Amino acid sequence: MLRRLLYTILSIVSVCALVIFISSPSLLANEATESAHLTFAPAVPAQIDRASPALVRVDLETVEKEGVLVKDEHGDTRYEFWTFNGQVPGPMIRVRVGDTIELHLKNAKGSENSHNIDLHAVTGPGGGATSLLAEPGEEKVARFKALNPGLYIYHCATAPIPEHISNGMYGMILVEPEGGLSPVDKEFYVLQSEFYTTGEFGAKGLQHFDEAKGAAEHPTYVVFNGSVGSLTGDGALKAKVGNRIRMYFGNAGPNLVSSWHIIGEIFDRVYHEGSLTASPLESVQTTTVPAAGASVAEFTVDVPGSYILVDHSIFRIDKGAVGILNVTGKENPAVYQAVK
Repeated sequence: MLRRLLYTILSIVSVCALVIFISSPSLLANEATESAHLTFAPAVPAQIDRASPALVRVDLETVEKEGVLVKDEHGDTRYEFWTFNGQVPGPMIRVRVGDTIELHLKNAKGSENSHNIDLHAVTGPGGGATSLLAEPGEEKVARFKALNPGLYIYHCATAPIPEHISNGMYGMILVEPEGGLSPVDKEFYVLQSEFYTTGEFGAKGLQHFDEAKGAAEHPTYVVFNGSVGSLTGDGALKAKVGNRIRMYFGNAGPNLVSSWHIIGEIFDRVYHEGSLTASPLESVQTTTVPAAGASVAEFTVDVPGSYILVDHSIFRIDKGAVGILNVTGKENPAVYQAVK
């Protein structure tokens, strides 16, 4: 009862406030127009090379589809994912501070549920969720100004919000600061999240959302980029010795705080909480990323080998929170070598 009342209050407040959100003249300036280049994890859109703000169109579609949560030669674990653009996590969006984003949200005709989107980069109640509430077969459009640089989570905020997030409706939006970001050799998009399934870990066949497990904060799976093993094997991240790497790491939750760590690497710089205006932390071993939070880390790989990405709340490895960064190149005995 309390949860339903909260959703009702949030909806009423958002309806009133978002009249300004979609009609403010300041969002309708005569700006250059472009379509956003969206990428799926672990790929990152190219850095923005223009110096002035633009009107950027972003097209997203909410799609409910069955997919693989655990790939297994003896039988897959499958799940009824709710997605943005057909994948979990949804695509990464990249804009610059000062841009006006025109977001087109379409809800696929085959959907059984209403969907919307709350972008944490939006200034205004609801983050755009109410003006972008689309029924199956509908398309809604809203505009917002990117006022604050940083790395932000977006997610569906249709009631019941925990279920929509738990089923896979999240992604990240990067708002570059004025002047952009320094060049690096590699950029990666990694998003941690949890799944609460009726069956136990590894149970075969189609699994469904277990609300009781979600409420108890006892996930069956904790994964990177939407499934167990997404960043291992053929999906492992790849780099070369000497590469400067920037990793955009988010935590969609919906419940857990992540202790993000790469075994055998030290983050040279960490932009905590995804803030790109504060001075970064330096020489960081492990950084905390709250639910619905993000972090940007930069580091140079000096030694070849396989480096393991983990949530260092370490038992979560057994629930799927593990990935690999494979680094190739010449050995570097001045930094690391086996002696005997």
